[in-house]
Amino acid sequence: MTRPVFRPKLFETLQGYNRQRFASDLGAGVTVSVVALPLAMAFGIASGLTPQTGLVAAIVGGFLISALGGSRVQIGGPAGAFVVIVYGMVHALGVQGLMLATLLSGVWLGLMGLLRLGVLIRFIPVAVIIGFTNGIAVLIALSQLRTFTGMRSTLTQSDSGAIVHDLWQHWNQIDLWSLGLNLATLLLLVTWQWGLPRWLPSRWSTKLARVPGPMVALCLVSAWVAFWDWPVQTIGQKFGPMRLDEGLWHWPEWRWAAVEAAFPASLTLALLGAIESLLCARVADNLCQDRHDPNQELMAQGLANMAMPFVGGMPVTGTMARTATNAKNGATSPVAGMVHALGLLLLLGFAAPLVMAVPLGTLSAILLLAAWQMGDWRAFAELKQFRWPYRITMCLVFGLTVSFIALRQGFEAQATPEGVARATTRTVVMASLAVLGLDFVLTAMMFSI
Repeated sequence: MTRPVFRPKLFETLQGYNRQRFASDLGAGVTVSVVALPLAMAFGIASGLTPQTGLVAAIVGGFLISALGGSRVQIGGPAGAFVVIVYGMVHALGVQGLMLATLLSGVWLGLMGLLRLGVLIRFIPVAVIIGFTNGIAVLIALSQLRTFTGMRSTLTQSDSGAIVHDLWQHWNQIDLWSLGLNLATLLLLVTWQWGLPRWLPSRWSTKLARVPGPMVALCLVSAWVAFWDWPVQTIGQKFGPMRLDEGLWHWPEWRWAAVEAAFPASLTLALLGAIESLLCARVADNLCQDRHDPNQELMAQGLANMAMPFVGGMPVTGTMARTATNAKNGATSPVAGMVHALGLLLLLGFAAPLVMAVPLGTLSAILLLAAWQMGDWRAFAELKQFRWPYRITMCLVFGLTVSFIALRQGFEAQATPEGVARATTRTVVMASLAVLGLDFVLTAMMFSI
């Protein structure tokens, strides 16, 4: 019997579904929703958007990816790999341009799934993936240093050189109140993540490990700031009241110039989203002893991204940390991911006033830790174990990512937004093609030696 082209994993996992499995999915989904709340807000703000943009993407995108995807336990939502790229697109194309690029990227992802191209992603060399991921992690960390140190910079460029130059030029504007609080937050996160399991008895550390460190930091630091009236900027002070219906049913702009500018950016989002989601799905397979359907996963990612412009969200893909949390907490089916989305909606409904009191620096500390966990830093120390083509590829991709794929906006010679957008997206596409072409040459050299 021929397998249907569109068959979500949910249909398969619901066979023989019972109360015990639902209890496991419910517990895992609620846990992931607590983890997702600070991360979704942090990714939204770091991308140059608003916290509610990240939350809407986590709720709607997360629900659709779980309900329609090809993985048993994968959790979808805004991801760290998109932060720097989306930030650049917002300033080059505007929010409307980003929404159009997101919609088009969903179309490309859906077509990739329909054409059964999901299996091709596994042929991308590991060196390229590690180099790119580590480079994005460095850029995320650099982009958060201004908020982490309390600097009120107006810099809109996201490339590493501009960020470092801005930090050097304005080091005397560092706010010691913010820096001290954020250092304490980062220390709390590190201690909760790695210190408590070593210092406490196993029976206590096992119980505490179920409580997400970012949520602990969010609650404790917000309470400290409110009680002592600590002079730092909060989400409410910067963004005002939070309304999730703010961007509902906004149609993207369909002018030909806007489509032309957004087209290369949409290809970048689609390629990155496909790689990130399918890599995440492979990790999820190892955690739950299952096998995902890459083509179904791509179609679900496409539908979720096509929905984002109409609900006021941002690009979504598979998320590694939340997926791992879901699997380790006993998820048995995509129901856990759907519970995560609904739980996040309920959690936000009850805690919206408290969210307004969260300091921006706390989210930057959470992102700094996320950037560290995102990178595979041991890969650089282990390079000597591999042959020269592998070493060169990884280091070159890492360098290109940090220096070029940061989406430079300093195109003084092209003053119009459309000109900036075309130049920016052209740089990204050319750099990506250069990396893939060089990797092909180095791989051919490796087999010829």
